[in-house]
Amino acid sequence: MVGLGGMGSASLATLAARGKRVLGIEAFARGHELGASAGRSRIVRKAYFEHAAYVPLLSRAYELWRELESASGAHVLTLPGVLMVGDAASAVLCGAFESARLHGILLKRLDAAALAARYPALRLRPGEIGFIEPEAGVVFPERAVAAQLARAEAHGADTIFATRVARFRSEPDAVVLELAGGGEIRTERLALCAGPWLAQLSTGLELPIRVQRNVQIWFRPVVADFSLGRFPAFFLDRSGLPAPLYGFPDFGEGVKAALHGYGVTVSPDDLERAILPADIAAVRSALEDFMPGAAGEFVAGKACMYALTPDEHFILDVHPADPRIAVAGGFSGHGFKFAPVVGEIVADLLADGVTRHPIGFLRLDRFDPAGGGKGSGRFRRKKNGCESVCDLP
Repeated sequence: MVGLGGMGSASLATLAARGKRVLGIEAFARGHELGASAGRSRIVRKAYFEHAAYVPLLSRAYELWRELESASGAHVLTLPGVLMVGDAASAVLCGAFESARLHGILLKRLDAAALAARYPALRLRPGEIGFIEPEAGVVFPERAVAAQLARAEAHGADTIFATRVARFRSEPDAVVLELAGGGEIRTERLALCAGPWLAQLSTGLELPIRVQRNVQIWFRPVVADFSLGRFPAFFLDRSGLPAPLYGFPDFGEGVKAALHGYGVTVSPDDLERAILPADIAAVRSALEDFMPGAAGEFVAGKACMYALTPDEHFILDVHPADPRIAVAGGFSGHGFKFAPVVGEIVADLLADGVTRHPIGFLRLDRFDPAGGGKGSGRFRRKKNGCESVCDLP
């Protein structure tokens, strides 16, 4: 297993729990915050605007998050709800509505009056409505990764940290990992869960992944309306913003907010990790316009990375040149909530080359330049076939 962030730790734990002899290798120190699986909080939701095809995977992920909590005693999931706001033609609301309709997900529509009455602290624009998904909320990534690693090691998995894999090669009797500091590791099977570094590592695949710098900002609110228990996690799709705004209630560390998919393309090894005045200003402006009083004193910021595929859907497949290798990546800024079910999928692919989970639309062959691959061009982000959300009860 190369990479022990959200996906790698879950895959390692699943394989170890199935009685497999496994080794996980991580380029950085245990508990580091340098990859894509840190930042204290991630939204988890089922009314999935990105595409309804994800919902069966999300249903299983919810089950597995609760199983992880039960087995580990760690609190990794809380469900204060997620509020989505936009106008009736919003791509986000439209996609969420379609997923809810197709899969029977509880999603309550709030017209402007109901939205203002329920959340009077919000500043709404004419024509904006809201959806509240009560069974949505927040997963805590650092706690989740720590719990998965502890589970894996309790089942006999070995782990190595601060060790970078430079490349791998396939030989008839083994897959060989070449370490950046010298030396090799031979294995019967390999899972690549290297996050933003996946494209660099995936020899011969030429994965169409670009890495984008995104920032998460915490502000000390000047009013108490946005504390946990009084306000949910939120997602705002509003014209005029550089990107949709999302964020979290104040868990005691301030309101966290970010612009989803707003940033420059970078090399993961050259990421600007310092938070710049322009980073703070962009998020502050969007947040304060929507939630007056939320963007008070700047508390902290964190630069993170989105590993973006062209259609912003995941990659879950076996290596086309070597079926002993599973590839999991391109999670495009919305993948962490899926981590435990991705762990099941990776374990299935390594053991059998197939999985019971519906991942046909996430296969590598959709990037076939000839356009003949499965799912090619059919699952574009934010297009679910919905024309209006006005009739949702």
